[in-house]
Formats: sequence, structure tokens, C-alpha cells
Amino acid sequence: MLKQTRRRPSSATRRTGYAFAILINVAVLYAIHYWPGWQRAPFLTSATTQVLGWVTAALIAGLAANAVYLGADPPWLKSLGDLVITGIGFVAIIRVWQVFPFDFGNASAAWEVILRVALAIGFFGSIAAMIVQVVVLMADGSRVRR
Repeated sequence: MLKQTRRRPSSATRRTGYAFAILINVAVLYAIHYWPGWQRAPFLTSATTQVLGWVTAALIAGLAANAVYLGADPPWLKSLGDLVITGIGFVAIIRVWQVFPFDFGNASAAWEVILRVALAIGFFGSIAAMIVQVVVLMADGSRVRR
């Protein structure tokens, strides 16, 4: 039986990706909280404050995990970090679905459907991603014990 190995991009390529992810998370956090701020988005309602904590937590988790990956990114650590990020994002998606802090005026019905579909895709995609990360963690753990 052939042993199949996972091929990872080079260390430099992975670290470049982590650095870009950090920059994107910082930019989004800055845009939401400082400039222009979520209040300036005409389609967000005052109910946004009810979801902002979880959205912020998801962005900070992504930022922190990618900062850790810059220093070390063995497969088990990457899987664990991605599981944590996805779990927090999953909670954020649920909260956004519950609160749904959007108002698109006259075009509201069409945009509400589009956003609900996008949230549902994120919901089920998060579940799939978390299952994959748990399986990868278990597989990596069994390789470490041998």
C-alpha cells in the first residue's frame, strides 16, 4: 500500500499567506472600529452592536493564530488554530443570523435572501471545516504517538 503524504506549500509561501491574513484582519478591524466605522455603512442598523463582539472575536482569533503560524506552523498546530478560528466564526455567523442587523431599504427582500443564503453557506461550511480539522488533528495525533 502506498503511503500518501500531504504536500504543503513551501515555508516562505505559507508565511507570506499568514502575513497577508494578518494584514487583512487588521484592516477589517480598523475599518469596523475606527475608520470609517461600522456606523457609516448605510445598510447596518444599530443592532450591529449585538453581533460586533463575536465578529471582532473571530477577526482577533484569526489575527492571533496567523501570528503564531508565522513562528511555527506544524500541521497539528495549524489544524488546532483553524478549528478555534472556525468555531468562533461559526458562533459569529449564528449571532448574525439571529440578529440580522441589515436594512437595505426598498431592495431589502432580495438582499435579505442573498445574505441569508450566504450565512447558511458559511454555517454549513463551518461545520464541514470543523469536522475536517478534528479528523486532521486525530490523524496527526495518531502519527505522533507511533
